[in-house]
Amino acid sequence: MDGNNNKITYEAAGVSVEAGYEAVARMKAHVESTFSNLVMRGIGGFAASIALPEGLKSPVLVSGTDGVGTKLIIAQQMDVHNTVGIDLVAMCANDVACNGASPLFFLDYIACGKNVPERIASIVEGIANGCKMAGASLVGGETAEMPGMYSQDEYDLAGFCVGVVEKSEMLGPERVKEGDVVIALASSGLHSNGYSLVRKAFFEKGKYKLDDYISEFSRTLGEELLEPTKIYTAGVGELAKRKLINACANITGGGFIENIPRSIPGGLCARLSMQTSPPPVFSMLQQLTALSIEEMHNVFNMGVGFVLFVDETKADELLRVLSSMQLDAWLLGDIVKGSGGIVWS
Repeated sequence: MDGNNNKITYEAAGVSVEAGYEAVARMKAHVESTFSNLVMRGIGGFAASIALPEGLKSPVLVSGTDGVGTKLIIAQQMDVHNTVGIDLVAMCANDVACNGASPLFFLDYIACGKNVPERIASIVEGIANGCKMAGASLVGGETAEMPGMYSQDEYDLAGFCVGVVEKSEMLGPERVKEGDVVIALASSGLHSNGYSLVRKAFFEKGKYKLDDYISEFSRTLGEELLEPTKIYTAGVGELAKRKLINACANITGGGFIENIPRSIPGGLCARLSMQTSPPPVFSMLQQLTALSIEEMHNVFNMGVGFVLFVDETKADELLRVLSSMQLDAWLLGDIVKGSGGIVWS
């Protein structure tokens, strides 16, 4: 018997080495377009190398990792893949910015059932665009073709961001004190949180379809749900350099209740105003889910994507600077004595 008749190739097992080569070739230009002059070695080797910025006396590296969650299901159902990479960068870089750090570099991990080079390149295009917005160099990553783990059209994303900050300029709860003012920065929509509930509410309860035009959104439901997460790093970095802020909070999974207390020291709490007139997508979700306004704040950002804590004497200046940056901001509350993280005014 010819032994070749029993041969099982890697491709027969569902993994295409050639597709992997093509995907790398297609994404290379997107990746290299993010490189700063600090990148010493990028893609192509076993690891990337990047130098620290000069002039820092006591540099501190700050890292964060995250994913996009079930928002990816929307992208896969719509066959639109060039925006979720922005979400991936935002989820990691915004966390890093909460320490006052400027993003240095970013790494991605893509797991898929079938390596379709055009689709992988589209995903990486979005990641590269997000990195440009965040000021990070996309220096490497991994694409894992995993048939049997994922269907041919499924993929998952994870990201890893590293930033740097001067030790004396780090932001955090130790800087927050009674009387500080809490400033809200507008979100771009749902961002990348709560999508398991979002899908259940719109598709199971509301019987909506992704291509349904929603007048309140002035676009289709799918377009609204795929709106990328806003990246706040550039604005936060500038505010930190001007010494205008004491701490930040990224309003991600867990809404206000989980995230704002992370930036408040013991013995203090944030006295906040509820977002009773949030953007339309949140109002529709509240109607579909029948959640109370308090419960909505526990799950969603309710139009507040990022929060700044600032000295009361600097609040007016901060709002003027934010306006000059064309960032939509408003007074959300203040810091008072108490426990429990948040009290609603």
